Amino acid sequence: MNRELIIDSNVAEVNIALLEDKNLVELHKEQANNNFSVGDVFLGKVKKIMPGLNAAFVDVGHEKDAFLHYFDLGQQFKSLNKYVKLALQGKAHLIKFEDLKLEPDIDKAGKITQVLTTGQQILVQIAKEPISTKGPRISTEISFPGRYLVLLPFSNKISISQKIKDKEERNRLKRLIQSIVPNNYGIIVRTVAENKKVSELDADLKNLIDKWEQIIKKLPNLKAPQKVLSELNRTSAILRDLLNETFNNIHVNDPAIYGEVKTLLERIAPEKKDIVKLYKGKAPIFEHFGVDKQIKSSFGKTVTIKSGIYLIIEHTEALHVIDVNSGHRVNKEKSQEENALATNLEAATEIARQLRLRDMGGIIVIDFIDMQDAKNRRALYQHLKDEMSKDRAKHTILPPSKFGLVQITRQRVRPEMEIQVLEQCPVCGGTGKIKPSVMLIDDIENNLNYLIQEQNEKKLTLTVHPFVHAYITKGFNSLQMKWFLKYKQWIKVIPAKNYHFLEFRFYNKDGDDLKS
Repeated sequence: MNRELIIDSNVAEVNIALLEDKNLVELHKEQANNNFSVGDVFLGKVKKIMPGLNAAFVDVGHEKDAFLHYFDLGQQFKSLNKYVKLALQGKAHLIKFEDLKLEPDIDKAGKITQVLTTGQQILVQIAKEPISTKGPRISTEISFPGRYLVLLPFSNKISISQKIKDKEERNRLKRLIQSIVPNNYGIIVRTVAENKKVSELDADLKNLIDKWEQIIKKLPNLKAPQKVLSELNRTSAILRDLLNETFNNIHVNDPAIYGEVKTLLERIAPEKKDIVKLYKGKAPIFEHFGVDKQIKSSFGKTVTIKSGIYLIIEHTEALHVIDVNSGHRVNKEKSQEENALATNLEAATEIARQLRLRDMGGIIVIDFIDMQDAKNRRALYQHLKDEMSKDRAKHTILPPSKFGLVQITRQRVRPEMEIQVLEQCPVCGGTGKIKPSVMLIDDIENNLNYLIQEQNEKKLTLTVHPFVHAYITKGFNSLQMKWFLKYKQWIKVIPAKNYHFLEFRFYNKDGDDLKS
């Protein structure tokens, strides 16, 4: 598979496009002013406790208070709370973190009123960014993702990614981590750690522990609400999680990010460092690589697939609904059931791409074309699972119901990617009303008369829609010939396919637009 990363950096944001075999499958946007990114750590202040919800609202500096549920406290909340209190008093340095005696786990069926009080200062981490009218979702189970490992303070568990299947490799990694991890730190070993040396894992671990220690050092001088640690910016986080040796090309238009990517690639796959290229072309980088065109065709309510199949994608507050339509795709040599299966399989591939591309989360309901044969429904279900296996977001897919509906839940931690693909009508300016088409020729002739008789222009060129071009130029007694006889000069008329029906422009002999 040919995998390419196209990175477009400008003043307001950084856009990252992931292409697989030239098809756009992921699009990420990082705003320059996003102060509440997933992974950011804050010192927050409990504003309100809601016993009925078994949750609390915490002030982290956002206009809407962050939401903290009891289940998001983490089993070792008492240990975290005790250590944060020591740090706020400037006493954390008196006891080494590895020597800290952990408190008993909180009761899984407990109440939030047993562990939190109004006005209490607590250390929290953004789990979900603010979406729509909701504030951030937070957790006190602090974690730090690295290239190969995820660090969990106040834990002693070691977990290995389920995607690492080899039993010997799983055991090797577990032994390595046990030999290097200090007490009171839990570790999740990521998939990319497979076959890595202990020196690489140890360097990653030390970097993550340093992050935690920096937070503790900052606390004595802080007062809630206050950001304590920023997660890597979105660009760096995406590169950390996405970038591996499977990429064929990485194109960047910003020298600073170019250097960052090159350094990262030299560390993880030095033999492929030359795939990073600094783009210096005149055209915008997304336009040059065809990303803009794919964005325009892939977003919006209706998504058309090349074979004629199309999807209707609707969004509500509670869920997303996708309707599959066969369009004009019908193979007369096949039965209705066979046609339905072929259409559904092709639609499933595009739906899996759309979920990644738009970063749609929550509940997704897909209305596939009805199929009577249970074997075909199983084939569709398996195909959808295979296509969704490329998705890094956690998701669950239910088999097709008897109504032909497939339900998916997909992890949502950021607002859905939404791009407006409809443009304002250049003819009516969005009003829905245009000049009478019968007045078009009068408008052209009025402009022509002004330019020749008032401005004394010579060798004029008129550019119009192809239909209007045919009307003006065809026939012996054409309008073009009448103008020649009237003005004693030949008016060159050129058709332009990209013009709307009522658009026209005049150019002088030097090619200057005379702003008709």
